[in-house]
Amino acid sequence: MTGKTKRCANRAAQALRLAAAALRTSKSALGAYYRRMCARMDKAKAVTAAAHKLARLIYAMLTKGEEYTDRGQDYFEERYRQRVLHNLTQRAKAMGMQLAPSENAV
Repeated sequence: MTGKTKRCANRAAQALRLAAAALRTSKSALGAYYRRMCARMDKAKAVTAAAHKLARLIYAMLTKGEEYTDRGQDYFEERYRQRVLHNLTQRAKAMGMQLAPSENAV
């Protein structure tokens, strides 16, 4: 697969990608999501993934009539850390092992 995303004449998609690219230095949960995606994939696909997440948030706000409240980068990072620990614990349990926290945990 290539790192390029398909060309699109949709102005809404272009606007969402532009907004997603601006999340690079944001201290919000969306900014943390974008930076994590950049670490996992190339920049073009990370921008598209963040734009898709923005589109889902906008759709949910429009259909449910709720306003979006950003809980911040720290909340997102802590939830991500908890998910990773839970998944590691489950994988260790499946292999008949058990995770033990170390004394100098970060």
